[in-house]
Formats: sequence, C-alpha cells, structure tokens
Amino acid sequence: MFQLQSRHFAFLVCVRNQHKLTADPLEGLKLDSNLITANTKKEMSIQVTRRLPPSVGNDDSTDDIIINETTPILSREIQIVSKVSAPPSGSGWFGSAFLVVNAALGAGLLNFPLAYHQAGGVLMAIVMQSIFLVFVVAAIMILGYCSDIKGTNNYQDVVHSVCGPWAQIACAVSITLYCFGTCITFLIIIGDQWEMFFLDVARDFYCNTSPFYMGRAFIISVTSCIFILPLCFPRRIDFLKYASFIGVIGILYVVGLVTAKYFAPHTNSGPIATHPKSWIDVFLVVPEVCFAYQCHVSIIPIYSCMEKRNLREFSKTVSLAMVLCVITYTVTAALGYLQFGANITTDILVAFQPDTAVIVAVILVAIKTYTTYPILLFCGRAGFECIWTTIWQMSVEDMIRHEKIRRIITTLVWFGLTLILAISIPNIGVVIQVLGAFAAIFIFIFPGMCLLKAMQNQLESGIPQPRKVYWLRGFAIAFIILGAFIFGLTLSQAIMKDLKGAKPDSSKYTC
Repeated sequence: MFQLQSRHFAFLVCVRNQHKLTADPLEGLKLDSNLITANTKKEMSIQVTRRLPPSVGNDDSTDDIIINETTPILSREIQIVSKVSAPPSGSGWFGSAFLVVNAALGAGLLNFPLAYHQAGGVLMAIVMQSIFLVFVVAAIMILGYCSDIKGTNNYQDVVHSVCGPWAQIACAVSITLYCFGTCITFLIIIGDQWEMFFLDVARDFYCNTSPFYMGRAFIISVTSCIFILPLCFPRRIDFLKYASFIGVIGILYVVGLVTAKYFAPHTNSGPIATHPKSWIDVFLVVPEVCFAYQCHVSIIPIYSCMEKRNLREFSKTVSLAMVLCVITYTVTAALGYLQFGANITTDILVAFQPDTAVIVAVILVAIKTYTTYPILLFCGRAGFECIWTTIWQMSVEDMIRHEKIRRIITTLVWFGLTLILAISIPNIGVVIQVLGAFAAIFIFIFPGMCLLKAMQNQLESGIPQPRKVYWLRGFAIAFIILGAFIFGLTLSQAIMKDLKGAKPDSSKYTC
C-alpha cells in the first residue's frame, strides 16, 4: 500500500502551472503532471484548454522537438526545447532514485513472502523475480525514450503521443480499474491492522465475546467513513503529500521488523518449499513482482522533473532504484518466508505475535493506508472523468459546469463499492493477484505498443534505417506478446484460485 501513495500522487498532481489538461472530443481529458516536492509552493490545478488542429498552425504538441526520422534511436543528441518556461532546476539522478524507490515500495512488501511460498521456495522465486526485473527495467527505459519524442510528462500522454487517442482511453480504463482494486486492498489492510490491535489490547474479550463493534465489517465501515471519506471530496489533495514521510518510515520499519524477528529466537517454522508443485506454479510469483515493482505510472513525472533529462542520467536513477528495491523486497520476502514457512499469511504482520514492536508497525501501516486511499480515489476519479467526458463528447463548458456534482457522485459510488467488496473479500492476496495481472499491462503491453509504433514510424519514413530499428520492432512485438501471456495466465490463475474459495488470514496468534 505504501507505493501507491507516491506512485499515483506523482501521476496526477500538476506542479507546473504552464502545463494544462487537454479536453478534446478525440483525446478525452488528459492529465499532465509532475512530481510534487516538499518545497512546492504552487497549487494543484486542473486547467482546461482546446488543442488546435495542425491545420490551424499548431503542431499538436506543447514542445518543439529537435528530432526527425533520421535521428539515431536512443541517441543522446535528442533535445527538447520547451515553449513554456521550465523550472530553473530539478532533481539530480541520485535524488530521483529515491523518488522511484518511494513509488515502488509498498503493499507488495506485506504479501511478497507468501509469493515465495507459492512459487516453490526462495531459490525459484528469486530466479523468476530476476528474470522479470529485466523486463521491468526495459519497460521503464522504453517509456523514458518515448516520452522524449514529444516531451510528454505523464504516462497516458506518452501513450497518446505515440499510439493515439484510443490507446489513451484504454490506458485510462486500465488505470481506473487498477486504482479501484488498490482501494479495495487498502480497506482490507485496515481491517487486518485493527484485528492485530484488538488481539494485543483485549485478546480474550475480542476472541470470546466478539462484540459487533469490534467486527471486521463494522470497524472498516465506521473508521473509513470517519477518516477516509471526508478526505475524498476535495478537488485538491496536496495536503496529503506529507504522508509520504510516514510511508517511508513505515517501509523501513517493516523491513527492520522482519529482519530482527528472523535473527531473534523464534519458534520453528512450517515446512519450507524447495521446488514448485507444478511448472505453472512458478508463475504465481509474477503477479506479486508486477504489483510490487509497478512504478511505471509515476516514472515519467519523475523523469520530467530531473535536472538533466536524458536517458543516460535516467539509467543511473533506474539502476540505483531497482537495486534498492530488490534488496528490500528480497530480504523481507526471504527472511519472512524462512521464518514461517508454510504457515506464512497473505499479510506478514498477521503472522507475528502481537507485541509492542508489531503494534508500532500496525499503527504506521494504518496511518499510511488511511491517508493513501484518497489519493488513489483521486487518480481513479480522474481516469473515470477522462472516459466519461470522451464517451459523451462533453464540451469544455459542460465539463466545468457539472464538475462538482460528478465529483461528488463518483466519490460516493466509488467509496461505497470498494467498501462493500473489501468487507466481502477475506484477504489482500485475492486482490493483489488480480492487480498483478493489470500491472502487467502497464509494464509490458503499453510500453511495447509505444516502442512498436515509434519504430514503425521510423521504418515508414522512407529513410533507410539501421538494423537495430528492426531488432527493436521485433523486441516490441515480443514484449507485447509476453505481456498478453502474463496478463491472461495470472488473471486466470487468480480467478481459479478465488473460485476454490479464499479464507481470511489466520495464524496461531489470531482467534
């Protein structure tokens, strides 16, 4: 849950007031955003404008691009000269790496140890994780390259600039569904944290009496209505940006807790898997990897805020960030799994005996979750707005005039549906499996489509191209095919697993 706060906050927040949201019947509502930093003084705003067609003298871009079909692929000489005034400075590659880390680390941390068990043990899980990390990094670099073509500053603008308006709509649908599922995950985690709290402060009363006001459905509903719903209605969410500090503390604390508990004296673990039960089980770790390392939606705003926006500096950022993420996820997953074995739970905190150290982690996770849900709702609401206004071909005036009522209705419906589903779904593993499948779309399919279209444009220019253009086109096709395979396989695995029935998290310390 941690990574979604920074990941989608970076995705949607407008920092440069010169950049604008575009509302066009063919394009829908596009979100142009840059990462908010702690010293940002400008307000988030949603500004609406009409983009002139090329015939009117507009080049359909806010930037003049010094690039043509003869420019070498992945060349360092690609330069973007912005028409609008850019901020005087940006973040260096080293600082940007930690923005990526903060965007990537999150809810997957709690569920990653279970993925090691399902994949057939630590060795097999690490091998599969390493293989797919190659594609994760490749997708990030593809997005960075494609964003430089038109100087775009967010994920869906990259898709639109390379693949067209319909691909942008598909991207908006995917982002909306992904945010919706993640909101469900947050509410389930809230229920887990309250259960751990009750087990620590009043175990006998909670387990033996089971009063309704301590019930999972009641506590999720009441606390969410009090702490989450009021934060979901405002048009601006910049007041939540400081919660990322708590998120970073929570991430580091959970990693430290799992490590300390492993090396401290503890009871024997359950059986440790050394190989998968069947060859297809090795893919059970893929949804977790995709969900855990899915920072692609926010990676472009981070890249656009770099002081030196070029692929060489960006590669340094990505390399350092991925090393830090791999160490964090692998250490937590391996030590957590080896500590509990087959007794591991979908939320690793539930597997620990409730004590002071664990309750501190529970409180940090709960605070972070309560403040992150509104950000995800904001992201999903913006994606839905893009779809809705495009389908109904709403004019700029209509969009502005009815914005408030749409925002209120969308917020209430969104919150109500996620609350009902969170109460009905027993654990976060059920949702993360499905979200991992959708994360594969952001990691494989859309980046593959962008690279394929960019290379095809080069080949159709009528100018002889180097052989690597053909290789990159073939790589893009393979990327899309692999993404479709992973999406279909992981989604079908998740559905079959859910049909067999999922049970709430339980350990020897729960009731």
